[in-house]
Amino acid sequence: MAIFEYRAFDIQGKSKKGLVDADTSQDARSKLRRENVFPYELKSTFASKKISKNELFSFLQPKTKSKEIVVLTRQIGTLLKAGLPLMQALSTLIEQIDTEHVKKIFIELREKIKGGMPFSKALSEYPRLFSRLYIHMVRAGEASGSLDQALTRLAEYLEKKNRQKNKIWATLAYPIFMVIIGIAVVVFLMVYVVPTITGIFIEIQQTLPLLTRLLIGTSQFLKLFWAPLLLIFFFLIIFFRKYRNTASGGMLIDKALLKVPICGELIRKIDTVRFSQTLGILISNGIPILDSLSIVKDVVVNRLIAKAVDEARHSIQEGEDLAPPLKKAKVFSPIVTDMIAIGEKSGQLEEMLANIAENYENEVDMTINSLTSILEPTIILVMGLVVGLIVISILLPIFEMNQIM
Repeated sequence: MAIFEYRAFDIQGKSKKGLVDADTSQDARSKLRRENVFPYELKSTFASKKISKNELFSFLQPKTKSKEIVVLTRQIGTLLKAGLPLMQALSTLIEQIDTEHVKKIFIELREKIKGGMPFSKALSEYPRLFSRLYIHMVRAGEASGSLDQALTRLAEYLEKKNRQKNKIWATLAYPIFMVIIGIAVVVFLMVYVVPTITGIFIEIQQTLPLLTRLLIGTSQFLKLFWAPLLLIFFFLIIFFRKYRNTASGGMLIDKALLKVPICGELIRKIDTVRFSQTLGILISNGIPILDSLSIVKDVVVNRLIAKAVDEARHSIQEGEDLAPPLKKAKVFSPIVTDMIAIGEKSGQLEEMLANIAENYENEVDMTINSLTSILEPTIILVMGLVVGLIVISILLPIFEMNQIM
């Protein structure tokens, strides 16, 4: 069955567009007419093909909000729990999807499942939309016959992850905004305001104080070379990102970040939450510990921590427990590794991981609030000093002129 994109008029003569699935274009037209929709344009269409993360121009592909995937996941779980078969649940869901790109993908998923492909296998055809964790959770739900529970737990996990991410960005948005506005104000003063005022001093050929001469020199330099400086700044960002994407460069930068006061501790706590949440939900759904750790390694952000998780996986392959290699790596706090060790010995590792995630979520919130309370007055103080130096540099020649007069 194919997917067709149509433009049509409804029974009231209003123009509308959308998607319809049918075997042929003639079937698609007949299906639309039965719904009192009269197409004047109909063409076959496909969802995005499988694209790797490193493929060139992948950023041009349609984007899907993670929030939308969470909602759809929860809806499928609810429909399955209500007793609907997967095919009928997907058909019901497709009728409610507004985003055309996502609708195409779910229609294709339904057709693949109709052809006999397992749901998890069909999801793996769209790696940019569904992560390895998502696919493994669905596969485990299919194997255990509890796909509805697996999808509900997955939706809850994704909601927690999105909530934490949004909370971090919401807290840091104001300091970032202040920095951008502050830099813009200083650049405006140096490029436009300062040359106008200091031009008077240059015309009267007065001997200027050192601070004023430095201000004029800096202002002239910025006015002449702002474009090359901006270009260099962007090239440095691109170089930094490319260097960070290399194995050695990424490891070096991530090691350095963990040693930065406050910021390093925040990164460590965020990755602790991700590690414990992800590992806990995977184990609780019956996914083997080795496969779970392989997925967790891709979830944590810091490469040093990811390396420690990978080394722990290799140690488990050799018959060791999870806690000792993590304790040896010293990437998590001692209390975390101790709680994992207790969970392994008591057979309650999932519950212990859930407790770790909950405790460290609270610590992440407290650390972010502390960081924000430090950043805001620091930014105001620095910007005040810069603007104050500019004002003093302009006023010094005026004071000297008054003394001469």
